[in-house]
Amino acid sequence: MTNPPRNNTKLHPKKLSAKTRKSKDQEMRTISWTTTWYKFHQGLALATILLTYGFNSMKAQAQNCPCSVYNPTSLTTNKEISDTLSDKDIPTGDGGFARDYRVKLNAGEQVAIDLSSDNFDTIILLMGPDGATIGQNDDGPDGSNNSLLFARVKDPGLYIVRVRAFGETGNGQFKLKITKLRPV
Repeated sequence: MTNPPRNNTKLHPKKLSAKTRKSKDQEMRTISWTTTWYKFHQGLALATILLTYGFNSMKAQAQNCPCSVYNPTSLTTNKEISDTLSDKDIPTGDGGFARDYRVKLNAGEQVAIDLSSDNFDTIILLMGPDGATIGQNDDGPDGSNNSLLFARVKDPGLYIVRVRAFGETGNGQFKLKITKLRPV
C-alpha cells in the first residue's frame, strides 16, 4: 500500500505560490494587528483597574488623614466676634497669615465689614462665591491701622471674609463684625 502524496507546501514555505504567500502575509499581519490590539486593550484595562483601586485607596487615606482641611468658620451678620490670627492660619505668601470666614449674602444687600486689632495692622478682603476679590481695605477712614470695608452684593451666595495682617509680622487678637446696612 502506498501513501498518498504529501502536500509539501506546509513543510516548505519557500515553495508556496506567490498568491498563497500573499494570502499568508495578510493573515500574519491580521494576526499581528489583532494580537497588538488585544494586548493594548488588555494593558488599558489593567491600567484602569490600577488607577481605580489606587485612587479609591487614596480617597480612603485622605478621609482618615488627621491633617486640617480648608473649612472657613461661618459668620453671622450683625454680631461681633473675637478671634486670634496666628502662624497656624493660612500662609499668604508674603510671610504673613490669614484667617477666612464664610458668610451668606443676598443680591442687593449692602454690608459694612469692620476689623480692628490692638496687636497688628489689619487688612480685610471680601471675596465673591467665584473667589474673585470684591473689595479690600487696609486702613480705616479714621487714619488708624484698623480696617473698614463697604460693599454692595450683586449675586447671592457664600462669600469669604479674609482677615490678615499688613506685612509678615502681624498676628494676635482681633475683632470682626459684618453689618447689613439698610437701604436709604
